[in-house]
Amino acid sequence: MSTIGWNDNAPIYRQLKDKVIGMMLDGLLKPGDALPSVRQVAADYQLNPITVSRAYQELVDETLVEKRRGLGMYVTDGARDKLLATERERFLSEEWPLMLERIRRLGLELETLLKPIATGGAS
Repeated sequence: MSTIGWNDNAPIYRQLKDKVIGMMLDGLLKPGDALPSVRQVAADYQLNPITVSRAYQELVDETLVEKRRGLGMYVTDGARDKLLATERERFLSEEWPLMLERIRRLGLELETLLKPIATGGAS
C-alpha cells in the first residue's frame, strides 16, 4: 500500500478499508492476491492491529476478501465486479443528484462540462 494521509472525517478503519477497495477497483489487488498481513499494515502505518483487523473484517463480511486459515486474507473472485456495481449504484443514488443540483444552480451547460474531456485538458 502507498502512503496514506489519515483525516478526521472518518474512522481510520474505514479509511483503510476504502484504500483497499480503491486498490481493488484500480486493479492493483486482483482476485487471489493476498492482502498485507494485519501486523505488517499495523507496523507500516503505526496503527493498532485491532483497527486493521476491523477494516479487514468488514471486507470479509462483504465477501470481498476471504480468510484462509494460517495463510492470511485473499481477494475473492468477482470482488472487483461486485464493487463496481455497488459503487456505481451509490454514486448514482447519492453523489450524482447532488452534482446535478450544483450544476443546475451554477447554470452550467453540457458543452461547458464536456469541453475538458474533448480537449484532453483539465479546464
